[in-house]
Amino acid sequence: MAVGSLLLLVPVAASAHPGGLNAEGCHNDRKNGGYHCHRGSGGGSSRSTLPGQARGLVGSGSSSGGAFRNCAEARAAGRAPVRRGQPGYGPHLDRDGDGVGCERS
Repeated sequence: MAVGSLLLLVPVAASAHPGGLNAEGCHNDRKNGGYHCHRGSGGGSSRSTLPGQARGLVGSGSSSGGAFRNCAEARAAGRAPVRRGQPGYGPHLDRDGDGVGCERS
């Protein structure tokens, strides 16, 4: 009985982790780097930036999705500062939460 109970907890513990998901069910993995999804329209595989996608954008590279990985990439693309609602914006770029990411202090 104890072994059965333990086995029921393993899948939950393995798939659970802190952090929010965006509307597509994806997020940046701050511990290991990269970007991955937990749910979505695909075949259940992890999504990553492909060579044909826009450089520096995480996700689909379309105008409605994806954020720059960091401010250095936003600046290199000539897109900094990036504002909430604009392509390339992500809350991880907005340290003070004012809606403007990669702003110089």
